[in-house]
Amino acid sequence: MRNQNAVWASILAFRSLCRMLPHGAALSIGASLGRMIWRLSGKRAAKARIRCERALGMDEAEAGEIISGSYEHFGRCLVEFLRLPLISGRLRGMIELRGEEHLREALRKGRGVIFLSAHIGNWEYGAALMAKMGFPMNAIGAEQRDPRITEAIADMRRSVGVNHVGKGLDLKAAVSCLKRGEVLAVLLDQDARDAGVVSPCLGYPASTPIGPIKLARKFGAPVVPVHIIRKEDGERFLMTIEPPLEGRDGHPFGEDIQYAADRCNETISGWILETPKQWMWMYPRWESTLSNG
Repeated sequence: MRNQNAVWASILAFRSLCRMLPHGAALSIGASLGRMIWRLSGKRAAKARIRCERALGMDEAEAGEIISGSYEHFGRCLVEFLRLPLISGRLRGMIELRGEEHLREALRKGRGVIFLSAHIGNWEYGAALMAKMGFPMNAIGAEQRDPRITEAIADMRRSVGVNHVGKGLDLKAAVSCLKRGEVLAVLLDQDARDAGVVSPCLGYPASTPIGPIKLARKFGAPVVPVHIIRKEDGERFLMTIEPPLEGRDGHPFGEDIQYAADRCNETISGWILETPKQWMWMYPRWESTLSNG
């Protein structure tokens, strides 16, 4: 409990600092924090580098550069999330949006929409932008060890109009938002262990969650891939909404679960290959299927 209290106090202090500074200065601190954590991570960072070497076919130096860049990127993302209530009104000017028509067309079916995304770029910015534009947004979030952190994340999302749905696909809440014709955002790039199906991710077998796929099939909700990537200037983003995924041979998406999981992973793998420094290599994506997952 002492450790949790110390972490919580540190988060509150860091949040206060980030909100006092100009946006650019706060992001610089986030990047520095990310680099510091990378240097201190030891085995965790080394395992992330090995994953990158294997998945992208790179040597140690090239993969190390990507991993250090990933830590730096997510340091910025942390600061951006902590500052979200302050800058939510500026998101339209910070994010270039492509493919909005795909979401509007999918919503017109009246069966809700499942946003397929991953731990790449800044997914919280994407959800916040959609909510600010008037789309009914629901985002699944993980339960943290300290319930105060879980609630703080939920509060941050609610402050910008995004409804927080508990992880594990809180089935009742997920079903309710789809029945209301709303958007349910899911991040499908985590190891599902025994609860998933094995499907290639970046060319290697990965246990992939199937809960969202089953929901899509049961309720007829279109699965719409979306990701948001940081631009070279470090502060602006490109958000791309793609056409809904289609099932095999004209059948509804999700009827063939293996095929659907393969299509989801194929989509996410493409995003990672385009911007590898913006994906969360620190997470053991292949933990239950490969050594040094």
